[in-house]
Amino acid sequence: MAFTPAPVKPVVSAAGLEAFDIRVGTISAVADVPNSDRLVRLTVDFGDHRRQIVAGIKTERADPTEIRGKQALFVLNLEPRRIRGELSEGMLFDIGHADGIVPVLAVPERKIPNGAQAG
Repeated sequence: MAFTPAPVKPVVSAAGLEAFDIRVGTISAVADVPNSDRLVRLTVDFGDHRRQIVAGIKTERADPTEIRGKQALFVLNLEPRRIRGELSEGMLFDIGHADGIVPVLAVPERKIPNGAQAG
């Protein structure tokens, strides 16, 4: 089956991109969000602190806990919000969702310190 990427989004300024605080963190825990078919609660180590991030990845993997111990990219400066009663303090970056394919984590090519900033 041929793959057609999602359309390119509108142009943003460099300042617009620099507004996002994207950092590497290690996923230290993965737990189900009660009464949700797709949400999990991630505990993520960013070196100088930990955060809880809710992500809709439960149906994307046979075992969502397989990402425990992996480094990935996260957006840290989004306004915290409650999702199904759980506080989410950021957003997991993944690749593929907008294209309709099973997403994968956006990961550094080698292990680097937690909290390292992308960009």
